[in-house]
Amino acid sequence: MLRRHSLFVAIVLAASSAVWPAEARSSDIDGRFEIGGGRKMYLECRGMGVPVVVVVAGMRASAEDWTKAEPGKLDVFSELAGFTRVCAYDRPGTPVGDAPSRSDPVPQPVTAGDAVADLHALLAAGGITAPFVMVAHSYGGLIARLYAMNYPEQVKGMVLVHTLSEGLQDAETPEEWVIQRALLNGDLTEALRLYPPIERADAERSFDQIRAARPLRPMPLIVLSADRPWGPLIPKLIADGVLPASTPPDFGYVTDRAQRLAQAKLAALVPGARHVTNTDSGHEIHKDQPQLVVDSIREVVEAVRRGKASLDRQ
Repeated sequence: MLRRHSLFVAIVLAASSAVWPAEARSSDIDGRFEIGGGRKMYLECRGMGVPVVVVVAGMRASAEDWTKAEPGKLDVFSELAGFTRVCAYDRPGTPVGDAPSRSDPVPQPVTAGDAVADLHALLAAGGITAPFVMVAHSYGGLIARLYAMNYPEQVKGMVLVHTLSEGLQDAETPEEWVIQRALLNGDLTEALRLYPPIERADAERSFDQIRAARPLRPMPLIVLSADRPWGPLIPKLIADGVLPASTPPDFGYVTDRAQRLAQAKLAALVPGARHVTNTDSGHEIHKDQPQLVVDSIREVVEAVRRGKASLDRQ
C-alpha cells in the first residue's frame, strides 16, 4: 500500500510541476530567518510536494507541538511530510520545553493580525511559496483564518482543529464571556515570573480583526471539534486548584454549549465544508486522534490538487 501511495504522489507531482514547481523540489528547512526590523523567527519544513501544509499551533505552543510525537503516538508531522511539503514555526513567546522561544521576543499581548504579518514575512523569508493548506489548532485558528482572508490567492484549503473563534464570544452573555476570557488566558503569574516574554493574545481585538476582514473564499475546509465535555470536569479542576475558586462549578456546561454553536459556525464559513464532531477527543485532537487529523489534512490536500473549490463534489 505504501508503494502504491508513493507512486500516486510521484504522478501528482509530475503532473503539477509545470504549475507549482518550486516546492516540489525544495529541501528540508530547520532554522531562523530574518523577517525585518532585526527580528528572526524559527521555521521547520519537511517533505516535498504541493500544496504546502502550513501548521499554526495553539496558544504558547511551539512547532514542537506538532513536530514531536508523544511516545507510542503517530507522528503527524512525519506522516504529512510523506505526501506533501509541511512547515511549522514558532511564534514569539512560545517556549520549547524549558527553553525560550526560538523566535525573537515582541511586546505582549499580541493579536491575530500581528501573527499574520509575522507568518507572511516568515514564509517569504524562507522561500515557501503558495498554494497553502492552513492547518490550525486552538488560537492558531484565528491566525489561519485571518491569513486566508488577507491573502486569499495563497490559501486554497484549511483544516481547523478545535479552534478558537469569535463565535465563542457570540454564543455567551457578556457576563459569561468575562469568566470565559479569564479561563482562556489562565493564571500566568508563575509563567510570567519564569519567562516574561511568554505569548499572550488579545482575544477581543483578534475577534474584531476577523469580523472586519473580507469573507473567507470558498475552499475545501474540514472542521474537527472535540466531543469530550468540559461540564463534569470543572468541579475537580477547581478543587485541585487548576481553576480559580471563583469559577462557577457549572461553567463547563456553559463552555460546552457555546463551543457547539461556535464550531458549527466555523463549519458554515464556506459551502461544502465538512464538520467532524464524533472525534472521541478532547481539545488536542492532533494528539488524541492523530490519524483522524492526518486523514483530514490528506483529504483537503488532495481536493486542492484536483482543483476543487469545496469538499461536497468529490
